Amino acid sequence: MMTGEPEAHDSSYDIKNDQRRTKIHDLLKNYGERIQYSVFECELNRKEYQQLRDALDPLIDVEETDSVRFYRLCRECRSKLEHVGGRSARDNTAIII
Repeated sequence: MMTGEPEAHDSSYDIKNDQRRTKIHDLLKNYGERIQYSVFECELNRKEYQQLRDALDPLIDVEETDSVRFYRLCRECRSKLEHVGGRSARDNTAIII
């Protein structure tokens, strides 16, 4: 993957502390779209992904078992995504003029 080529990343978090959870939520919404309460879909190139990881590090308290998970999804895997109920995720193939 080249630096400028975006890849799909789904991220989820489990944070006990309200203040830290809010900060992590606010950070993630700058990089992607919230699709469930603590789950985000992000289209990130390698540089953006590293920026996000670097920004998360000081916010996570591993002593309190904070957890943020990233799932990188290839194009083929993303096309096999199945969604039932709730609102649909955004359509990244749409062109807005």
